[in-house]
Amino acid sequence: MSQKPLVLPDIRSRAGAFVAQWRDAEGYERGEAQSFVRDLLRVFGITRSGAALYEKRAQRASTGGQGYIDALISGTALVEMKSTGADLAKAEAQALDYMESLTENERPDFVITSDFKHFRLLDLAADSPETELLEFPLEELPAHVEDLMFLAGYRRAKFGSVEQETASIKAAQLMAKLYEHLEATGYDEHQASIFLIRTLFCLYADDSGLWDRDLFSRYIEERTSEDGSDLGAQLTTLYQALNKPEDKRYGRDDDLLQAFPYVNGSVFGEAVEIPYFDRASRELLLQAAYFNWSSISPAIFGSMFQAVKSKKARRELGEHYTTETNILKLIKPLFLDELEDQFTKAHAKKRELERLLEHLGSLMLLDPACGCGNFLIIAYRELRALELRIHERLQQLDPSRTQLSLDAESRVHVRLSQFYGFELEEWPATIARTAMFLVEHQANQAVNLTLGYSVPMLPLQDSARITVTNALQADWAQIIPATTSLTIMGNPPFLGDHTRGANQLADLRSAWGGNKVLSRLDYVTGWHAKALALFSSPRYRGQWAFVTTSSITQGDQPARLFAPIFDAGWRIKFAHQTFAWSSEAPGAAAVHCVIIGFTQSPKTRSRLFTYPDLKGSPEEVPVHVGVNAYLLDGRNILVEKRGTPLSPTMPTVVKGSMATDDGNFVITPDQQAEAMADPIAAKYMRPYVGSRELINGQKRWCLWLVDLEPEDLRHSAVLRDRVDAVRAFRSASKAASTREYPHHHLFRQFGIVEDVPIVAIPEVSSESRRYLPVAHLEPGTIISNKVYGAIDTSGLIFAIASSSAFITWMKAVGGRLESRISFSSTITWNNFPLPALTDDQASPIIAAGHEVLAARTQRPERSLAQHYSSLAMDPSLVAAHDALDRLVDRALGAKKKVTSNEERARILFERYADMTAK
Repeated sequence: MSQKPLVLPDIRSRAGAFVAQWRDAEGYERGEAQSFVRDLLRVFGITRSGAALYEKRAQRASTGGQGYIDALISGTALVEMKSTGADLAKAEAQALDYMESLTENERPDFVITSDFKHFRLLDLAADSPETELLEFPLEELPAHVEDLMFLAGYRRAKFGSVEQETASIKAAQLMAKLYEHLEATGYDEHQASIFLIRTLFCLYADDSGLWDRDLFSRYIEERTSEDGSDLGAQLTTLYQALNKPEDKRYGRDDDLLQAFPYVNGSVFGEAVEIPYFDRASRELLLQAAYFNWSSISPAIFGSMFQAVKSKKARRELGEHYTTETNILKLIKPLFLDELEDQFTKAHAKKRELERLLEHLGSLMLLDPACGCGNFLIIAYRELRALELRIHERLQQLDPSRTQLSLDAESRVHVRLSQFYGFELEEWPATIARTAMFLVEHQANQAVNLTLGYSVPMLPLQDSARITVTNALQADWAQIIPATTSLTIMGNPPFLGDHTRGANQLADLRSAWGGNKVLSRLDYVTGWHAKALALFSSPRYRGQWAFVTTSSITQGDQPARLFAPIFDAGWRIKFAHQTFAWSSEAPGAAAVHCVIIGFTQSPKTRSRLFTYPDLKGSPEEVPVHVGVNAYLLDGRNILVEKRGTPLSPTMPTVVKGSMATDDGNFVITPDQQAEAMADPIAAKYMRPYVGSRELINGQKRWCLWLVDLEPEDLRHSAVLRDRVDAVRAFRSASKAASTREYPHHHLFRQFGIVEDVPIVAIPEVSSESRRYLPVAHLEPGTIISNKVYGAIDTSGLIFAIASSSAFITWMKAVGGRLESRISFSSTITWNNFPLPALTDDQASPIIAAGHEVLAARTQRPERSLAQHYSSLAMDPSLVAAHDALDRLVDRALGAKKKVTSNEERARILFERYADMTAK
């Protein structure tokens, strides 16, 4: 037998009968007031005394005196009655005066006042004053039942609202306390998981109209001892009953147990041991039962519910979860926006709308790293909401459709069975299945409120297909049925090349197979490989998108990841450039991510979203050519490692010298005087420039002992002590090559050793700078391994490296350290597409570079960091760079003045394509 929810026509009919019954009431006696309230609540299915507290004693905040609330439905509504003709505004003020004496779980979202002839409804969680207050006469109650459907457990959810977030956090905290109790009693972890999921289902059902309101809390109150000794056994009896149809249960003469509808085995099927409870833990469960569970977001709650098993995570509940805003960044451009466009175009066409409904029913969605199901939950919710709007529009076009509600269930096209997920662990997978039931019920309630017919929810007939498996080891084709409308989506684990372990490496090898080079490939690329493999079969057609670590679009990863994707006929449908993604894992820091969606349709217009603020909102920008692997508007070109410069103009750049000395060759400012006091050591001191010295203008020196005279080592205590310390340090190294290195007076690795002018480029620099903080260093300066250098006697290389074109190229194809740009000789420098320059082209560029240096000398006290502050560059320095940019852009092939780095990037990719064409 299906549990049939209350529907609007039924409630309106009851409301009409209520009006007829009470139309002539005077309302002078308290008994009449109580009867009025009880009859009103029965209209909305609240039939038992325990569902509402009548004549609840409460303290008034203004006077401290005691009074009585006529009716209180915990967490939902407070009802205050007055005699006919009374001032309802004053009655409302009296009701609000009681609020401070209520517990957090008791405090309602609505206040209802009435004088038997009129109603006044105050929404305490309203978004604006215009929506918070409603007044109407008794006779209009049938027309306003939708405004009071919260009494029946129906809520028009404000998705992503502060109220919903707060409620979800509170709900997860309540469940965490229950888990702590079960954990403390030694209850098996798996069985505790099952028990909590069942309890969650019952708590939600109590408040959301799945069965009679507060039926579960009544069962606890009436069937269990206050000391909690029999609570575990009684709950086990109830959960067993929920797994059997009413006519097959033991104890069929138990009216209270029989009042619970049949749910079915998907939630209550597995047998578990009886948990232990005491007085305190029974009280915890009752606190949870008195909470209003209809106000939670299944997506937010699911993320936090997943964390209740971790002590650290329990302390941080609510601080981290995947926001709906971030999820919508993926699903809207992947498929929702297109469906919305189809709905708009078909708005006046009945047959087209019906075809769109059929299309919704044919979709299949897979999250192969689903966790607690956030992406599936939001996708299901949004598709059901669109389906509802289509039905609503069809009723407007054809009012006779309202008479076809007898087969309401068959009119639902979007079903849980269309949603698939893979999850490595059982606990989040169980949460995902349950949360999908909850969001399905919310969608069915919306159908009831909007169209006036109900979709039976119980017994559960359908469920999301969540499989507990290792997604990178599993054969997806054995789980996912053949379809031409498959959408794959999600956010696989954020593990970079350096953070994955042996198991993850094995997973990656399984996913990619063959002889794929896996070094420096992020773990997330395994999901790209599996999606690519599935779609290689003619049994599957569709599209896919993942939230991933931003590093897959940087450095040498794009060529290795995107080459097989593009070769298989896929192109980028949409992309979000780097932004800060808030992880659902408590305690996890924000990760720099990108979102990339793929399609094989040549007609789909590519979309690109940028982030002026990494933690802010995206801005969509026009795409002229297409989105490439570097998430830029430009040709679909992949830049691979190169051993020598592509440009005949660019010299070889090398990494600076690495000491491997435990700091013993380095002379700091506070050590300088001591070193200089030793005349032998002083003659070997050279300026030593690392990234801090280069960018921030700090000073350091090093002992450069390439031409060391043996006699000097014997006669200098400074040299002797420091070389001995280096020898001891290297001898203790784990690396055999370091231990066996015979020259303990020398740096371990050498960069530029000639005494010549060099251009110095920091390995890592802030992404916010307009230009690289490049320096032209005098002969004799030693650069560290945190700086790259190239011999530059003329100043041409300084000028090129200082241009907007070069930093644009570096930002486009180079690697990143977090969000900071990272220089690479093999990717950035050697691939910079600068054509061969004639003397007529090179001379003015060199001169413009000298002007940049001259502009810096006007403020000699400034470091490069200060010169190139993103907040305030000196106008003369900006002018010098602008003049340099015009010349370099022209050398790259610009026909007119380049006005943006986006345009400059397109030119660079075009030039790269020309120079690498075979």
